[in-house]
Amino acid sequence: MTDLTYSFEFFPPKSEKSAQELLSSVEELSRFSPKFMTVTFGTGGGSRDTTLQTLKNLQRAANGIPFGSHLTYISHTKEELDHYTDILWNQGIRHLVALRGDMPTNLVWPLDPDAEYYQFTSDFVEALLKRHPFDISVGAYPEKHPDAPDMQADLIALKKKCDAGATRAITQLFFDNDVYYRFVDAAQKAGIATPIVPGLLPIRDFQKVCEFASKCQASVPQFLHEKFAGDISDNLAEDLLSAQVEDLAKNGVDHIHFYTLNKSSVLNAVCKNFSKN
Repeated sequence: MTDLTYSFEFFPPKSEKSAQELLSSVEELSRFSPKFMTVTFGTGGGSRDTTLQTLKNLQRAANGIPFGSHLTYISHTKEELDHYTDILWNQGIRHLVALRGDMPTNLVWPLDPDAEYYQFTSDFVEALLKRHPFDISVGAYPEKHPDAPDMQADLIALKKKCDAGATRAITQLFFDNDVYYRFVDAAQKAGIATPIVPGLLPIRDFQKVCEFASKCQASVPQFLHEKFAGDISDNLAEDLLSAQVEDLAKNGVDHIHFYTLNKSSVLNAVCKNFSKN
């Protein structure tokens, strides 16, 4: 079985209590020596400030573990993004997760065709690397991006992002590993050599997970509906995630990215099962 490394995603807290819980989660998960941790990016100016402050706080708590920032370009001008990336770079952030971002309901797309806004993530990645030598992750969608017309078009878009200089692609959540294996095989056949890191989500609240999965068009296997029809506990979440991680490791995966939702209990137990420490 392949030795595993990890990375963890967090989001900016909305209260002092949740900020303390987040710091505790980061401290707990830091002991597994993750390759990096990331913080999601707000859409408004105030939210961006919150992301910056969260990064500062977590950098202090993470004992030297590299932190990266999500960065979305939808509805932000190139000038705004240049300014923000300079701030991140000067703050010591060397890793970006470059994404289009969710489409606002009142936004007409595409925006200014006269080049004030980025139209494609591949162009965004290329511009980021010209400005600073960031380590850049991009998104990958094993069941295709909700806005892509088909999987072939989505793979073409992924290849362009990788060819633009992305270090890795991190997948949207999935619950059936065969979905991931088929996607990686299809990506390799499409000429994509960039590592595709599986992104996994612990299932703490099954109903909320189903709602979120529906929005991003990620399928929820029938066996999970059956599992969560009975008694539910953290042990069930741990068992399911451990089984998923073990299968990935047995099939050659050496790095897993976890969507933490700022909680550490399940991930602490799962990572401990596969840790050499």
